[in-house]
Parts: sequence; C-alpha cells; structure tokens
Amino acid sequence: MVEIELDGQKVSVQEGSMVMHAAEKAGTYIPHFCYHKKLSIAANCRMCLVDVEKAPKPMPACATPVTQGMIVRTKSDKALKAQQGVMEFLLINHPLDCPICDQGGECQLQDLAVGYGSGKSRYTEEKRVVFHKNVGPLISMEEMSRCIHCTRCVRFGQEIAGVMELGMAHRGEHSEIQTFVGRTVDSELSGNMIDLCPVGALTSKPFRYSARTWELSRRKSVSPHDSTGANLIVQVKGNQVMRVVPLENEAINECWLSDRDRFSYEGLNSDARLTAPMIKQGGAWKQVDWTQALEYIANGLKSIKADHGAQAIGALASPHSTVEELHLLAQLVRGLGSDNIDHRLRHSDFGNAAPAGQARWLGTSIASLSELDRALVVGSVLRKDHPLFAARLRHAARRGAAVHRIGVNHDDWLMPVAASITAAPSAWVQALADVAAAIGASTGATAPLAGNATDAAKAVAASLLSGQHKAVLLGNAAAEHPQAASLLALAQWIGQQTGASVGYLTAAANSVGAQLVKAQPQAGGLDAGRMLSGTALKAVLLLNTDPVLDAANAGAAAKALDAAEMVVAFSPFKSGLEYADVLLPISPFTETSGSFVNAEGRLQSFVGVARPLIETRPGWKVLRVLGNLLGLDGFNQDSSEQVREQALGGDFAGRLSNATSATPQAAARGEGVERFANLPVYASDALVRNSSPLQLTADGREAATVGLPAGLWQQLGLQPGDSVRIVQDGGAAQLPARLETGLPEGVARVPAGLPETASLGAAFGTLSISKV
Repeated sequence: MVEIELDGQKVSVQEGSMVMHAAEKAGTYIPHFCYHKKLSIAANCRMCLVDVEKAPKPMPACATPVTQGMIVRTKSDKALKAQQGVMEFLLINHPLDCPICDQGGECQLQDLAVGYGSGKSRYTEEKRVVFHKNVGPLISMEEMSRCIHCTRCVRFGQEIAGVMELGMAHRGEHSEIQTFVGRTVDSELSGNMIDLCPVGALTSKPFRYSARTWELSRRKSVSPHDSTGANLIVQVKGNQVMRVVPLENEAINECWLSDRDRFSYEGLNSDARLTAPMIKQGGAWKQVDWTQALEYIANGLKSIKADHGAQAIGALASPHSTVEELHLLAQLVRGLGSDNIDHRLRHSDFGNAAPAGQARWLGTSIASLSELDRALVVGSVLRKDHPLFAARLRHAARRGAAVHRIGVNHDDWLMPVAASITAAPSAWVQALADVAAAIGASTGATAPLAGNATDAAKAVAASLLSGQHKAVLLGNAAAEHPQAASLLALAQWIGQQTGASVGYLTAAANSVGAQLVKAQPQAGGLDAGRMLSGTALKAVLLLNTDPVLDAANAGAAAKALDAAEMVVAFSPFKSGLEYADVLLPISPFTETSGSFVNAEGRLQSFVGVARPLIETRPGWKVLRVLGNLLGLDGFNQDSSEQVREQALGGDFAGRLSNATSATPQAAARGEGVERFANLPVYASDALVRNSSPLQLTADGREAATVGLPAGLWQQLGLQPGDSVRIVQDGGAAQLPARLETGLPEGVARVPAGLPETASLGAAFGTLSISKV
C-alpha cells in the first residue's frame, strides 16, 4: 500500500493505483470525461488535471501513479485554473443546442460547465460541424458535432464488447468518431455506448425526442430474458415505459446491459399487446369480460376432466415467467389431479432432471466467471445466448485465462479461444469423452466413456489440469441436447478430476426458479416432449409461451395443439391465434410484482413499474382467481410475497445441485443432414420478438437464414443470395442460404423460434436440403 496526502487527507491505496483511484477512495470528486472505472485509461480529455506538489505543471489524475508521500491538491488555484482552461477548449466547438438535446438534464458536460465553465465564450470563429452518421436502429449518431473525443465508446468496443466498431479518424479538430467504411454498430452490447457517452453525441434512437429526463420516474426491476438477471432502472412517463438503463450491481451485471435487456421494452408498447380477454366462437374472436372468460375456462376444465380424466389436462409454461406464476400454475394443475406440467419446452432429454424441488444451476457465482483461469464451454452460442456472461469470460481471457469450447462451429466469440473442438451435435458426447480420455491418460483415472485422446482433446485436458480457478460450463444447446444426461455425466467426471466447477449457463431468467417450484412433472406426469408429440391432451394451459415457436419440435407442437379441445393462452401478446380458444391478457414484468432466480441461484424480487394496460391483469392474480373458481385449496393469497413464500420457503441454496448418476453413452448419427437449431438472440421470448428496433438490427434481419458447410454449399451449387428448400418431418421451409465456414460437413444451422421455420421438426433431428 502507498500513502498519499489528498487535499490534506491521508489516503492509502494499492501500489500502482492512480491519483483518481485515491480520490475515489477518499470520496473526493475530480471532474473527468474520458475516465471510467471499467475501461482502460486514455487521459485524453485532460479535465481531471490536479496540482501535484513538485510537479512543474498540472497532472491528469486518471493517469498519474501514486507514490509514497505524494501531496495532491484538487481544489487549489493551479488545479482549478487548469480545469477551467480545459473546459473552455472543450466548449469551443460544442454546439449551443442544449434545449433540444436528448442528453439535456443528465449531461456530464452540462453539469461540469456550470462549475468550471465561463459565463460567455471568447471564441468568435466558426464552429466545426460533423456530418451525421447512420449506424443502425439502436444508436443515434445524428449530432456528432457534440462529441468531445473522450473515446469511451471506442474503448468499450475494444475491451468489453470485444469488437472495435467505432474508431477515431483524422487529426486535431478534424477528428471524428465513426464506423469503418459506413458499417453499422451490430454488437449485442452496443447500447452501453449510450450510457458511457458523457455528452449528447450517442443517444438512444428508439427513445429519441420522446421525453425529457426530468419527466421520467425511475423504478428498479430485473430483466426477464437470459439467466443473468440483470438489474434495471425502468423509466416511465404517463404509465408508459420510455427507457431502460442499467442499475449497477457488481455481482451480477456490473454496470452493463445487453441490447436485449435494454431495448425489449419497445415490445411493451407494440400493437401486438393483448388488452382484453377474448374467446373464439365459431372461428371468430370475441372480446369478453374477465368473469365470462374465467368461468368459461373453469367450466371447460371441469367438463374435460369429467369426460377424459385429469390426465387429459396439461400446462406448458415459459421459464421467463415469474416464480409466483409458475408456482400457482403447478398448484392448479396438480389440484385438478394431473401432473402434466413442464417449462422445458426446448429440451429433448427429460431424464436429465434434478430431483424434485432441486435445480440445475451455474455451479459457481456469476462474478467468479471474470476471475477464471480455465474454462470449457460446451454447446453454447455464447455471445448471443448470454451476452453478459460472454463479457465476463472475455474479461478473464484478457487477463490470460484459457477459454476452450466444444460446439458446432467456430463462432466468433470476440475473445481469444485457446482450443476449439468442432463437431456435429450428435458427436458432442464423443468429443467430451475424448477430453475425458486425455485427462484420464494424465491422471491414471478411468474415464466413464471410451474416447480417443486427439491433439485438440489433449490441449483442453492439459489446460484444465493446470490453473487454479476452473469451470466446465454447459450451454443452452447442451441442456436441450438429446443426450444431455451423458454430457452432464462426462462434465461432472472432468470437473472431479480437474477441480473445476460444473454447471449450466441456463437458458432463461427463471430456469432455476421453475425447477425449484416443481414446474415439471414429478411422478407419472407427461413432460413437454410427450405433451407436444401426440393427442393425449384435451385441455392445454399455456403460460407466457407459444409452443409453435418455443418447442423443440415446432411441427409436432402445432399438431398437438390442433388436436386439443381447449387451449388457453395466458399472455401479454396476441399469440397463438391459430390454435388457441381463449386468450387472457396477463401482465409483462413491468406491470406485475414477482421474482426470478438467476443462474447462480440468486432470488431477485421486483414490483410493477407501470399500471397494467387496460384490462391486463397480473398472471399470479389470474391463476389465483381461476383456482378459486375451480374450488381448489391453496389459492387464498393476498400478495405476490405470500405466493413467493409458499413457493420457495426459506433458504434454498442447499437445493441447487448438478449431481447426476447417469452413465454416459455415445449415439449413432442418423441419415440425412443433421440440424443444429440455434435460437437467434432476438427470438428468445415474446417480448423480444415484439420489439421492432431489435428486429431491425443485423441479428434480427439475418436470423431467418440457413448456414451451410462448404461441402454441402458446393454440392448444391449455391451462390451468395440463393435460397434453399428444407424438408423435415413432413414440414417444409424456404430460406436464404449462407456459406458458414467451420460448420462440420453434414450439418446445417437452421434456426428455431421463428415463424419461417415453425413448420419444421425436431431441433436436433435430420432434414433434407435442396436448391430452390
């Protein structure tokens, strides 16, 4: 530790720290623009100049290392005059458009100009003008004359997002922040540049000119999308969500948000919102009141139970639903005498489940991902499935961590990948067995499945056997894989031999919570696969899900729903119009209270930030009233807090388990082209699918394309821009094709979760492809 004197106060900081760090520790504010605690030091704005004793001139606090006995003054005349001089230079070319600037009221330059700026300008020459730029549907660069060249956005792209999409061109007063040859900004973390910009140069395009910051109320919430559980501040005006920004939580999302978390709120205000209960009569939809709709459902369920038995009733729920909603849905179905409930619509191996009331989870803390020395990621499209987890692993890789992966392609994770084993999904078990064999050869242990210690497997094994902090992480595709139990068994053996933690990245905001509240069959009930593969169900309750888009086999799901006598959709959106009989408008996460349990097993509760839209009602209240109409016990709760207490009880940390007794087995590959059904980042749930700005991004526009390996591309004689016809399980689709180098031969990447592919079959099945 090094001790310095800062404005007469003794401060001890770590050796190698900067004066700015000492000031932060002492609670002393030093004005700055380019400095940010999460980014590298640039020292190019010079606003943080301070008076260091014995230094001939003011020194930048962000780039001046502390030394023992250093004396620093931040409020002396020398320091203040230097800061005022820098402010005058910064304002020379800055446009006088504060009244129309979206940053007005929360502008760092505006705030500091009050304290360090002059009442009038001595500059009489013409101000420079920078031409506006179009970089996509999320970030507005319409007013780049406001830019002060702090380069925060450039450094964020390089260091956090992993891709330098913005850079500084030209020199001196001709300097400009711009993209390379007119490209758009397409990172899944790009919206953080808006937060980082200290002026009004980078602003939110969806929010642009829609409200002033002082008109907005600010309320805390939790993201309902991926399993990070990112903390949010939702900003509301007139009962309408206008903007979402991050709430800093170092243990979860730090100070970042993915674009999915930030811009999905646009779906809340879309025309697709369902605002009143509706019943289909004679093939036409009729709007009804809540009493009529709930009585219709209750009478229908009683009638079907009497005619076909309780086992003809089933429920399918999205893991994006809250703990409270899932608990009451499970209680309702079981109260009727059925155990047919499941949230694992995309899964294929339903035998790979934790014991009743326990849950598969990350196996470590989210924060620890940044500190890993070694990581093996199996079956994950990491950047798109878990953008903030990817950012943490990227940080670890920048520190020297070795990140390895087993997957279907060499997707660019925008980080150094030490070793990458590419294999068809049917060969993932064997690829992991090869790594286990290489570890066994080094440790003398016998691997649970015979493997071939290839050079790539040896490289992964040697890496995992070294280092201190290690993790084997199973991605969404590994959890949904037909041999998920074998993948977990091998991962557990590797973890035991190498001292690595083993866990699932987990797919949705409440995947862990859904398991804890037993929103899956316990004894004798049908799992999601069996419910959606036949005609056993006569009544189907759908909670926040559209099985045709959310199931592992979309084509089979559509047939099963068509065969049911009554399908009830609890949803904020008009989804399932073609197969549903009743639509009930339940509240999205912004209009209800509830809880999510994220990947690390952290329970996070939130309250509604806006009143429910028109006739929309919180899902837990709708389920409670329906339970009362059916005469079931356990539906007398007065608040979501009471539901949560009943659902989870006290501390549940001891119920998080990735233990398995499965014996891994290799699988034979089927005939035909093997399908890998990735879930596009902006097709993960209904809220995201209805957000028009996200659908206009490059990821949204290019989601409905088929990736083909080089051999198959040449075999079909394809050229860029050509389309292909895909046939699978009696369904067909026609989509644009693209050459995807690195895909194993005989594998095609055909996305799931899209209307364009909703007629196709199993996510891990085989299909045939022909040129159109």
